[in-house]
Amino acid sequence: MYYDPFVLPFTIALNLLLIYLVIKYARWIRSFSKEDKRIIRKNIFTLKTGKAIREVFLESLVHHKIYRTNPFLGYMHMCFGLGWFLLIVIGKIESLVYHTSLLNPPYFAIFFRFFHPAQETFPHSDTFAFLMDLILLMILSGLMLAWIKRLYSKALGLKRTTRHRPFDLLILTVLWLIFPLRFLAESFTSGTRGGGSFLTHNAGDFFNSFLPIETLAYPAWWAYSSALGLFFLLLPFSRYMHIPTEIVYIFLKNWGIKQGRKFTTFSQFQLYSCSRCGICIDQCQLGTSLGMKDTQPVYFLKKLRHHKEHATLTDNCLICGRCEAACPVDLELNALRISQRTDYTRITKSAYDYIPEKSGVQAKVAYFAGCMGHLTPGVIRSMQTIFTKANINYTFIDENGSVCCGRPILLSGNQNAASVIIGKNKTILKNSGAELLVTSCPICYKTFKEDYHLPIQVMHHTEYLRLLLQQGRLQLHPGELKTVFHNPCELGRGSNVCTAPEEVLKAVSHKLNTAYDGKKSLCCGGSLANHHITALQRTRLSQDTVNAYLTYKPDILVTACPLCKKTFAKTEIPVPVQDIAEVVAESLG
Repeated sequence: MYYDPFVLPFTIALNLLLIYLVIKYARWIRSFSKEDKRIIRKNIFTLKTGKAIREVFLESLVHHKIYRTNPFLGYMHMCFGLGWFLLIVIGKIESLVYHTSLLNPPYFAIFFRFFHPAQETFPHSDTFAFLMDLILLMILSGLMLAWIKRLYSKALGLKRTTRHRPFDLLILTVLWLIFPLRFLAESFTSGTRGGGSFLTHNAGDFFNSFLPIETLAYPAWWAYSSALGLFFLLLPFSRYMHIPTEIVYIFLKNWGIKQGRKFTTFSQFQLYSCSRCGICIDQCQLGTSLGMKDTQPVYFLKKLRHHKEHATLTDNCLICGRCEAACPVDLELNALRISQRTDYTRITKSAYDYIPEKSGVQAKVAYFAGCMGHLTPGVIRSMQTIFTKANINYTFIDENGSVCCGRPILLSGNQNAASVIIGKNKTILKNSGAELLVTSCPICYKTFKEDYHLPIQVMHHTEYLRLLLQQGRLQLHPGELKTVFHNPCELGRGSNVCTAPEEVLKAVSHKLNTAYDGKKSLCCGGSLANHHITALQRTRLSQDTVNAYLTYKPDILVTACPLCKKTFAKTEIPVPVQDIAEVVAESLG
């Protein structure tokens, strides 16, 4: 029996951690709604589970998405995630080859170099020693990057790094000690008893030249085991709870569980899955343009998790989705933020009795301009021209007055009030007889598509314009003007509509490629979701966005949102700002 008292800190702490995690996750999942439990049962034995396993490998171990955003940061995280995993797996295989039994205790593989006398050989022992040293070297190189990141984050391409509370700094220090202690323990043992490979063997010889390593080896193993044990004991109460929780979260989201309007136990899985990698910090324009250093998701989620006051952080967000698009764990950051906003508005069904429930004309196509559409009449006129030129029989359902789509109230957290508005508009749409709803506003588009659950197709006007072009119903006279496209937050990131506007704009102009195309677009600053920043701050943010697009020297700045157009028009911009519908209408002659 391979045993020594120094294995106790590791063994006891590991068992306590596993018991804690099983109980905690079981309690959370048990409190899921009946519908969520049904979704899990329906999908657990499907290909979605295989997809989740693949994602766990790519994101929890390799950190593929972090790699795409920042290779240095990706490598650093991979060294800890994949490196630690490989140490365990290959160490276990090595111990099985040596011990030829599946029943050897869990700690045997972790402390194999202590229990395995160097003079005893087994098949491929040199190969295993080389691989274990190589993996340990990889982890130590990642640790060096972690030190650099903490001391000078700009060296790794980060403008800022996350701030930690004292407790998190404690467990961070413990984590940083684990692998250097393993390196010392194995090196001291190798220098005393032989064995090891290119790293630990040579290091052992080096340390033996000036240290009493025979005396230090055993205390080093105690220190290594104690560091592991302390890390496991502190893990549930620290940021590193994301390591096991992220794995469960990946399976849940792949099985189809989603964040609703309210904060639930699935929200808890998301809170604890945040690794506080800090990628969201540099994505937030409130930080880059306005210098706000505490409203980013990493700080909002931390306050929420630790039950700290977070009312200001809840409201001080553009809900633009830049952080969410960059999040390597795919946390539903916007929905989590909205779930914390107070539902205080009281609106009854009678509040909109003054709005007629029938549109003027029944038609197969219904057009909804929306609130901001009526404040930018050039967009409406352009769409009317396009409908006419394409010989489309349509009905303009909010031409003579209607109610908002409900998105602004939803963003403020007032779910009950929004349900009244949604019910009113659904009645109007049903009475129009339409089979297709076209809207010029991405805010309306997202709301009609996701919150109304309509039995008819919903299209943003960029999608509809592409459809008309594909059907040959519009005769264009393309211009040579250079254009850059600002994809509105709710359209590109919010609704995954990126290809349609690009194709339409390329058909009518010389469209320039930018670093902000698709889901990387910047927020215009006119967000309806932020009730905290001032008008002056909005203008500064908008100007920074405009300046970023102007570096490409376009003749026209094109957007696909009436709110974005109106916001950009208030800045100091030397070129025209147009909606894509206006550019298309002008190309019709």
